[in-house]
Amino acid sequence: MLKNRILKLNSTLFSILLISVLIPSCVTVGPDYSPPEINTPDEWQTEYSGNISAEPDKDANAEWWKSFNDPVLSDLITRALSNNLSIMEARARLTESRLRNNISEADRYPSLSSSASATKSRSSGRSSKFYKIGFDSSWEIDLFGGISRSIEASGADVDSADESLNDVMISLTAEVALNYIELRLYQSQLNVTETNLKSQEDTYEIVSWRYQAGLVTELDLDKAESNLEQTRSQVPGLYSKIDQARNRIAVLVGNSPGSLDRELSPVRTMPELNGKIDPGIPADLLRRRPDLRKAERDLAAQTARIGVAVSDLYPKITLSGSIGIESSTTGSLFDSDSLSRSIGPSISWPVFRAGAIRRNVEVQTLIAEQRLVQYKSLVLTALEEVENALSSCANEHLKRESLKKAAAAAKRSLELSRVQYSSGLVDFQVLLESERTLLSLQDQLSQSDGQIAVNYITLYKALGGGWPHS
Repeated sequence: MLKNRILKLNSTLFSILLISVLIPSCVTVGPDYSPPEINTPDEWQTEYSGNISAEPDKDANAEWWKSFNDPVLSDLITRALSNNLSIMEARARLTESRLRNNISEADRYPSLSSSASATKSRSSGRSSKFYKIGFDSSWEIDLFGGISRSIEASGADVDSADESLNDVMISLTAEVALNYIELRLYQSQLNVTETNLKSQEDTYEIVSWRYQAGLVTELDLDKAESNLEQTRSQVPGLYSKIDQARNRIAVLVGNSPGSLDRELSPVRTMPELNGKIDPGIPADLLRRRPDLRKAERDLAAQTARIGVAVSDLYPKITLSGSIGIESSTTGSLFDSDSLSRSIGPSISWPVFRAGAIRRNVEVQTLIAEQRLVQYKSLVLTALEEVENALSSCANEHLKRESLKKAAAAAKRSLELSRVQYSSGLVDFQVLLESERTLLSLQDQLSQSDGQIAVNYITLYKALGGGWPHS
């Protein structure tokens, strides 16, 4: 008898679920999304040459940092991609978005719940007991596609979170590389300053010897000392910048400040790019840059939310059913008279809400328009960043060539001035200006070497470097 009652309960429950699953969705309201058409130039306006070419080395833009052939830089970026806290946060947001999407997907299916209760009451000196076991099932029929649009929106949110992670990764690799370049630049400037400091110390000894011999006045000696100490005063500031760059790199790779000091203390030459950068065509940015892909996915999600808002204008139909057994004694709980069942639809329709639903549709539509404007604005900004980076790369190379020639001429001039001053053929001011000029030009040349590397990194980032792995 008990087995038959249980089978009967299961049969009724199965019927409720089967009916709910077989009822199809009828209409999906709201706009259907399609990616917006974005007009971009056919080609870049800035001419490029050198390490920028339309025929690059294969996969030159993937893991672009390896193109600098600096194992320390490559190792730092690998560690940063594994341990950086911003990366971990972005990954957590992506996982959260995927779970939210799963929650939205669950709304598509029927829900089932069970309950059991036993109550005891006492009235007028008499006590009574009541036992109840039941199962309830309900399902909102997605007649107008509100649930489908909600799932569509959450799916686009997952894509957006994924692109956000890619964007963080691209920004992180660029930031590590830029700080690494800064470190090598400050080390190079320190080397230039200390080399010139040694030269100026030699000059000061020459002036001291000539002053003691009565060949020059004390004015020359004071000028030589002033120039020497002015150069020496630049050294502490460079050490501070080196410490700051090392601390920043340590934090980027997920370590505490100062933890990489010993590792990054050895001086290395400024990394130089090997291989070619392919700028492609402007339209390529729409697929290369994750920030643009994220903005497009945000627009898609918001378009779907318009449909969710529109669906609130229409009635919602819920199919529900329940089966249960109830009795005042456990012995008769599974008798046929104890069985109850019900099945049927319920309809809810917001007849009057003072236009709030329609206002919400308008709000969601306006938000979508904002997302579209933001997307177009980001595209223009991306085009601007690439054009500026291309221009900087080209012009910095020209500047560096001139600085190299100027620094070489200044070095020859200083050597000649020192010889002529020792022989009493020129005034000390000539020698002093030669020293200052050489120090300035060598410092500018070091900065230009660093700026060339910075410009290439900036170009890689503007192009969405590393996109084959995005």
